[in-house]
Amino acid sequence: MPEKLNKIRNIGIMAHIDAGKTTVSERILYYAGKTYKMGEVHDGTAVMDYLEEEQERGITITSAATTCHWQEWTINLIDTPGHVDFTAEVERSLRVLDAAIAVFDASEGVQAQSETVWRQGQKYHLPAFCFINKMDKTGADFEMSIASIKEKLIAHPVCVQIPIGADMTFEGLIDLVEMKAVYYKAEKLGANFEELDIPENLLGQAKKYRHDMLESLAEFDEQLMDKYVHDKPVEEDLIHKAIRKGTCAGKIHPVFVGSALRYIGIQRILDGVGRYFPSPLDKPEIIAHLPTDNQKKITVKCDTRKSLVALAFKIIGDKHGDLYFLRIYQGILKSSTRVLNPNRNCKENITRLFKMHANSREIVQSARAGDIIACVGLRDTLTGDTLCDTKSPIILESITFPETVMSMSIEPHSTADRDKLSQALATLRREDPTFKCKFDVETGQTIISGMGELHLEILQHKLVRDLKVNVRVGKPKVAYREAITFKAEAEGKFIRQTGGHGQYGHVVITIEPLMDETGHYSKETEFVNKIIGGVIPREYIPAVESGVKDALGCGELAGYPVVGARVTLIDGSYHEVDSSALAFEQAAGIAVREGLKKAGAILLEPIMKFEVNIPDSDYGAVQGNIISRRGMITDTKLHGTMRVIDAKVPLAEMFGYSSELRGITSGRGTFVMEPATYEPVPQQIAEKILSDY
Repeated sequence: MPEKLNKIRNIGIMAHIDAGKTTVSERILYYAGKTYKMGEVHDGTAVMDYLEEEQERGITITSAATTCHWQEWTINLIDTPGHVDFTAEVERSLRVLDAAIAVFDASEGVQAQSETVWRQGQKYHLPAFCFINKMDKTGADFEMSIASIKEKLIAHPVCVQIPIGADMTFEGLIDLVEMKAVYYKAEKLGANFEELDIPENLLGQAKKYRHDMLESLAEFDEQLMDKYVHDKPVEEDLIHKAIRKGTCAGKIHPVFVGSALRYIGIQRILDGVGRYFPSPLDKPEIIAHLPTDNQKKITVKCDTRKSLVALAFKIIGDKHGDLYFLRIYQGILKSSTRVLNPNRNCKENITRLFKMHANSREIVQSARAGDIIACVGLRDTLTGDTLCDTKSPIILESITFPETVMSMSIEPHSTADRDKLSQALATLRREDPTFKCKFDVETGQTIISGMGELHLEILQHKLVRDLKVNVRVGKPKVAYREAITFKAEAEGKFIRQTGGHGQYGHVVITIEPLMDETGHYSKETEFVNKIIGGVIPREYIPAVESGVKDALGCGELAGYPVVGARVTLIDGSYHEVDSSALAFEQAAGIAVREGLKKAGAILLEPIMKFEVNIPDSDYGAVQGNIISRRGMITDTKLHGTMRVIDAKVPLAEMFGYSSELRGITSGRGTFVMEPATYEPVPQQIAEKILSDY
């Protein structure tokens, strides 16, 4: 019997690296009866970290999906990575989910990657609640964690639980809805717990937090507001209803506490998922458009009686055929059916459907609106493509991914490896939207690009270990960009006479810097057509735009892509017989290259948002080291004996930093970084980069 749609919860777990996401996932699967033995990340036995690379490193690299049941609810769960190099996995998972659990380390509060994943969730308007994990860890501080959520995430945390003790004295939690103290029994792996009266010494604190909770919830329910104002007892059902309303609206973020490692608090999280998170039916309608008309908007709602609409959000390469993960938004999908991919304008076959549990599969005959499913049989579909009924073409908004910041060269060991390499790279490109590769004609090398050193290292291991291609790799290099500093005008003519029809294209353009709202160079480029009076026929304008984009893709100084430039087509001419789209494309390229020379081209480098956690005694040495790497410290905070430094540092200066930090701090320092923006390279350093080029 299919589950009722209002009982389905599509959720993800997101957090900074090492906050305990995967441990939370493993406990959820155990208590929900999906697994009969708890996996542990530190032992390499976590079910959701099923890749060999994940088990060796003790980190999550790829998002893993599973389905489990808790009471009357069916929970489709995706565990996402915390490392910034795998941010694409988080992005595409959050795009298709209905809600998320944000996990925080109680001794650290909000960390660098916590902010990134939270912003990703907010971009898709995902309801979320906060789980303050690791309350048993040295330095655990509940109030500091709540304050950091308010300040750094600009969120509205509402405590529905508070901890009993912290650090070594942490032994349970107080449920503020039921006003009961809950103690978990470690010898029973937390499956058994007892609810007792709140200890006398914590009663005052619990009443204060409950008063704050009811005050926050009063605006979501008139009945609750009335009882709160007149100081009357408030029933539990009324509180649950108000929490759900505020959470689904994204106006509050309930806060849960516990320690996943010590089995404390997980069942209460599962209760919260069912009670407070939206079902697919509760989510607002999605706006899509026709393949033939971007302006023609169509609403997609969770309704099994309407035509099929699904989004492919993840692809895993497999020797038996690629496995595609789909979120179905409307209609029903059956195995052995034919569907339309309007993004590629092709028809695809769905041969089999699977429910996934990490890397194991269960064959199903059909899936419907609200389900997250996997399938085989597709050939041309890519991440972010829509699949729909062949008679009702419709396109959902795709998924956008960040630009790569690092590249390195790879070369096959032998001729046999060369033949396998192109196929292997195509597989990686299908699987990972943030992986890019190109062939450098001048050096004869293949250049691969990714999100960081770890990302490139994992890709290299995948080539060798999984795809059986032996390659030599060069040193990682920074993915610079080029930009311009002032406005210039340029002309491009492409004239060829070869007997018979010749070629004639002539354009005049202006090129000028394009900034974003923060005052930095925009990540995009713009093409503006200001031709009037038909001096260039309308049918040649797309060719001009194509030529402009191609020329901006390999800049003037060192062949890096140009960003933050607006190119405006202002004039030109054509020939009745000799003009062609090819001629205007070539003329546009000539004009852009000329314009870049005149407009003061400069190099830009990726600047990383950088957070380092060190013993306070090492602060001076680490601070000096950051400054020597052209870093700028933006904030420092003291947490007990540990110091947290926030800084901005050029990526080019961060190679090999992890081993240097270990040396300075005797192995106790840790750091994370993520791309922030692009800024001009200092003149002296730019000259050296260009001379090497």
